[in-house]
Amino acid sequence: MAFTFHRIPVGIDNCFLLRGERTIFIDGGAWGGTPAFKRGMQNLNVDPKEIELIILTHGHWDHITCLSDIREMSGAKIAIHHSDQFMVEEGSPPFPAGVNAYGRAMSWSARQLLHPKLPRIKVGMVLDDSGMSLHEYGIPGRVVHTPGHSMGHVSILLDSGDAIVGDMAMNSWFLRLTPGLPVLADDINLVVQSWKKILPMGIKRIFPAHGMEFAVEVIQKEIENFE
Repeated sequence: MAFTFHRIPVGIDNCFLLRGERTIFIDGGAWGGTPAFKRGMQNLNVDPKEIELIILTHGHWDHITCLSDIREMSGAKIAIHHSDQFMVEEGSPPFPAGVNAYGRAMSWSARQLLHPKLPRIKVGMVLDDSGMSLHEYGIPGRVVHTPGHSMGHVSILLDSGDAIVGDMAMNSWFLRLTPGLPVLADDINLVVQSWKKILPMGIKRIFPAHGMEFAVEVIQKEIENFE
């Protein structure tokens, strides 16, 4: 089976379906996104039970709110880095800090208003700092640990040069007016270091969790100008 991948918006969170010899789903969707997940799968004519593994880029609430529903429909194993494992298994993920004035205001407001109590879900595969290859699934790519937005954040780098980067970058109107670095992160300096680690790995196009994809040159310029 030839490899394909598809963006499936699930609430405000872009999720991704990777189909090779086996099928992997990236992230668990935001509040109210379960119907969108079902529609996305129907439009692709894919049975959710084909999904064998759900890889979470990280454990923040907008990436795991629909996780329980998606796992129930698919029966898939859940994989997340060990540093974010508690967010899924305790069901009370923290909200990240703000990077700039807008991000700090958003973070403060969210901490006052959002107190997610999600189903506690047992993680089936715990990732370490070395990440993992996806070749055993017939998918040409790998998972790379890219901490900074959260300490357990990971990115999926495909051999094609397409990079699914979760919240390592943002490109949605309610976060940023133009694509670039995140406005929310536990450690923005570590985000930049993670970018410096993966940019030489053949990345051509960046697929963020929020907003549409964009060329790698955009983030390269942001990193060069970062102070």
